[in-house]
Amino acid sequence: MRGLFIALLCINSRAFAQQALPIPDTLSGNNFNLRMHKDSVQWFQGKITQTLSFNEYKYLGPTLILYKGDEVNISVKNEIGDTTTVHWHGLHVPAIWNGGPHSPILDGDTWKPNFTVLDNASTYWYHPHFDKKTALQAIKGAAGLIIVRDKEEAALALPRTYGVDDIPLVVQCKQLDADNQAMPRGMQDSTLMVNGAINAYVNLPAQVIRFRLLNASGERSFNFGFSQNKSFYVIGNDGGLLKKPAATTRVRLSPGERAEVLIDLSGMNTQSLYLMSYASELNVGVQGGPTMPMPPGSPPMDSPLNGIDFNILKIQVVEQNANAITSIPNSLVTLLPYEEKNASITRLINITAKDSLTMDGPFYFNDSTFDMMRIDYTIPLNSTEIWSITNKSMVAHPFHTHDVQFYILDRDGNPTPERERGRKDVVLVEPNETVRIIMKFEDHADTIVPYMYHCHVLMHEDDGMMGQFMVVPASSSSIPRLEKSAYLLYPNPSNGKAHLDLNDIGNKPEIIVDVYDSKGLHLMSMTEENSNKQSLDLDLSSLANGLYFLHINKQTYKYIKGN
Repeated sequence: MRGLFIALLCINSRAFAQQALPIPDTLSGNNFNLRMHKDSVQWFQGKITQTLSFNEYKYLGPTLILYKGDEVNISVKNEIGDTTTVHWHGLHVPAIWNGGPHSPILDGDTWKPNFTVLDNASTYWYHPHFDKKTALQAIKGAAGLIIVRDKEEAALALPRTYGVDDIPLVVQCKQLDADNQAMPRGMQDSTLMVNGAINAYVNLPAQVIRFRLLNASGERSFNFGFSQNKSFYVIGNDGGLLKKPAATTRVRLSPGERAEVLIDLSGMNTQSLYLMSYASELNVGVQGGPTMPMPPGSPPMDSPLNGIDFNILKIQVVEQNANAITSIPNSLVTLLPYEEKNASITRLINITAKDSLTMDGPFYFNDSTFDMMRIDYTIPLNSTEIWSITNKSMVAHPFHTHDVQFYILDRDGNPTPERERGRKDVVLVEPNETVRIIMKFEDHADTIVPYMYHCHVLMHEDDGMMGQFMVVPASSSSIPRLEKSAYLLYPNPSNGKAHLDLNDIGNKPEIIVDVYDSKGLHLMSMTEENSNKQSLDLDLSSLANGLYFLHINKQTYKYIKGN
């Protein structure tokens, strides 16, 4: 109880009044327009906090509603004054539209991905994913939820009236500096937000309520539960519903993880309760749990929220709605986890650290830091694989894979609890723990653009705790041409002499080629008169060997300079 009191003092130390929980508006259909821009919010007295957001919002962005089987077209305009990307976290999309570091959106440009929604009904999200700048941009607020709906979920008696009995909760904890600016790293975080609101409350009817929980923090894990240990039901993991509701009093979510839960508020009209984090129950090494003694010279990790139980959201129960859901279903959907016997390979991934005593990194996968030029794994299309992740560091790491959802096979050989037996794309691996996951790489192959796997502690990711894999056609004779382009650049890689074929360029008077390095820094420009040219020779021999992005008349392409 003393811990909870201290937490409340810290959270409210700037006398922040209670705020009604904001519910982001939704966008639905087949065509979506997103505009990422700079903005600001006056959260505290003193200097205004600079933010990044989407569309009309000053912080975060709208919730996108997608339907399985639909083809969607998305337009993303970049107005933040820097290079960025937008990653559709958890969605199974082609690598070229995945929004990783290889798909930069330069300042002022518009990126137009299009793909068919192949995912099961669940809660996903979108956020920046540019190399070494993910934390800087995401922690400022450039993120939003994605809800996928499908026929199987629609047939169930579940709450699904958005903002009424189906409540999105983007939970974040961040550290602000003395000027009220968000810091991309630091475990002195004590500014707790839900949907961008500090000290939030929500009025909810006395019936079964569905919460869509997202941990969008840069580092902190939450051990979600309700006051007085009120029980609830987990009905879905990152990538879809479970076979049946799993009764529990806790669900731990590390950064990037989601869970859908049901809580029955029937008969509680006029009563109040809290969504909480029981962080005192987290193990040492999980960021947000009890703080362990730090080696001399280590950065401070003494947030007042570490290792104590604290309130996140006040729930005030009001009168039941008409046509309310008042019971928990006995079963949900059919799941067919992949079988170990069908796996073609087991890959061993060790999480290591520069120093065995470090708590702040850098951390590595198999002793290697991220390299945009290195493909760590090449995976044949339609193969089933087991990845065994062993954490040899002192810190827990949320391991995230792009492209496909996985199932957790076991933790240190122990069976997975029912609440984690659904499809997932993030799993927390604690110190000295081995977690085995199994997944099948279906539908999408690309010999140019890779997918990522990485730690979803954003500062670890930006410091190089990331690898990449390429899913390729099982037969080289069936390699598809995935990138439809008016331009064809070859040879690529090359020694700097490259030939650019131009097709259907139209009546534009100039051909403008801008060259950027892998961090989005502009290096050079070349301008040629069009004159109905069919081709253009480029001399890039002055560039050092490495990865570059060529921006040609408002389109961006990857180029590799080699010997």
